[in-house]
Amino acid sequence: MYAFLLSTVVIFVAELGDKSQLMAMTFATRYRARDVLIGITAATAIVHLASVGIGALIGDQFTESQHVISIIAGIAFLFFAAWTLRGDELTEDEANKARNSSGLAILAVGTAFFLAELGDKTMLATITLATQEGWLGTWIGSTLGMVAADALAIVVGAVLGKHLPEKTIKYGAAALFAIFGLLLIGDGFGWFG
Repeated sequence: MYAFLLSTVVIFVAELGDKSQLMAMTFATRYRARDVLIGITAATAIVHLASVGIGALIGDQFTESQHVISIIAGIAFLFFAAWTLRGDELTEDEANKARNSSGLAILAVGTAFFLAELGDKTMLATITLATQEGWLGTWIGSTLGMVAADALAIVVGAVLGKHLPEKTIKYGAAALFAIFGLLLIGDGFGWFG
């Protein structure tokens, strides 16, 4: 249960202000929200299943040095905090592809999200979480966190017709990543027990 809750919160925060949210809003202007959410969910489930597999494999290989993994994971989260501050924007080409995609909506959205998430910070954060937490809870939680954040973007974009306050989201998400990173590093050095 802890892996599920932790990964849901971490990935939800990581997704705030991410280019995937911008893609979700763009797709929602062209397709029904339901089709966009189904496409996002399918792509996210596949990418995050691979991510937890990679993370679990790494975690299993280094079980005797779990404190080292915790420190490395903490450093990775500090990197994610910096990445979040740097920003992640949807390029004009990506926006045009989202606006002009043809064919089945679910397939178009799913394919676009699958490709966009490969190597993205949410994928890397999921791998990092899975090195220490259970793969199933991490997979379900990370998928739920990402879909919830993208659903929020669709609703806010549709209802308000504007983006969430970008600076507040950026700084809040970066701060939470930094806090998680420092907690993991502290745990790796044995500062908390």
